[in-house]
Amino acid sequence: MKCFVTGSTGFLGRHLIAALRAQGDEVVALCRKHDAGLAALGATIALGDVMDGASVRAAAAGCEGAYHCAGKVSRELADAEPMFRVHVEGTKFVLEALKDVGVRRVIHASTSGTVAISSDSEDVRDEGSVTPIELIARWPYYRSKLYAEQVALERNRADFAVISVNPSLLLGPGDVHGSSTEDVRKFLEKKLPFAPGGGIAFVDARDAATALVLAMQRGQAGERYLVNAANMSLDSFFGRLERLSGVKAPQVRLPRTSAVLAGVTADLFGRAAKLIGAPNPLDKVSAEMAQFYWYCSSGKAERDLGWSARDPNETLADTVADLRLRGVVWPA
Repeated sequence: MKCFVTGSTGFLGRHLIAALRAQGDEVVALCRKHDAGLAALGATIALGDVMDGASVRAAAAGCEGAYHCAGKVSRELADAEPMFRVHVEGTKFVLEALKDVGVRRVIHASTSGTVAISSDSEDVRDEGSVTPIELIARWPYYRSKLYAEQVALERNRADFAVISVNPSLLLGPGDVHGSSTEDVRKFLEKKLPFAPGGGIAFVDARDAATALVLAMQRGQAGERYLVNAANMSLDSFFGRLERLSGVKAPQVRLPRTSAVLAGVTADLFGRAAKLIGAPNPLDKVSAEMAQFYWYCSSGKAERDLGWSARDPNETLADTVADLRLRGVVWPA
């Protein structure tokens, strides 16, 4: 199959292209500049941008299927506008261009955070759960991803299948931009001042890439599929990292309390760090997010796509080893 991929240089995109090439697919990777690593995998590099429909049409001409993985990851409130442009407007441009050149099937890479967030530790969410708009609206990244997902699925037609795949937090090796594994890096550098009271869900980026490939092969048009390997409290998550890395987990544990209080606590830590000339160990937005539970079920993907996740401990061990091998971790 000849496939078109956006977001090729990202964490998920690189693993996706490796998976596609491994099964013999021809890949056209949309990039803003030449990427030798992707070329070495056997991908054809097409220069362009998701905000430029003409470049997408030129690159995707002749492709049968497409994977739209482009995005901007940020927890900064100041990035709300650029994230909306890339995620929402970019998705419109890309899907319209793909339809114009006759692509018949598109996999849209979304996130579990468009549905899987709750203040209840017993609430493990699935594709049928009610979207928690009041929570998602707090954070520009998830808000823009929700709108992008809606834009994508609204364009599903009989002759133009659109399927959404929604991974939880991506971990594993190869996050060269630090878009997903930043908190693990901070843990290894002992820069996390406390363990928040919420819960995390994560999946190996390699397994998420496999889910995208399976969705192309077996996914039902107009549907979305959550993919997740593990749900656990942040206290348990840090405990696993401690056992795997030998780095002590934060000794201060926040009780499960309001997100506002967690944000204030992080802000106080940041001010104290500034006084001694140290970087802010945990930003306010991250502290607030970490007071919620991001638990979800991948049962639908397992049943319908035949997808499965590797052992979460393997993912965590590989994440730690990769960060250390690449010299990303610099303990203070």
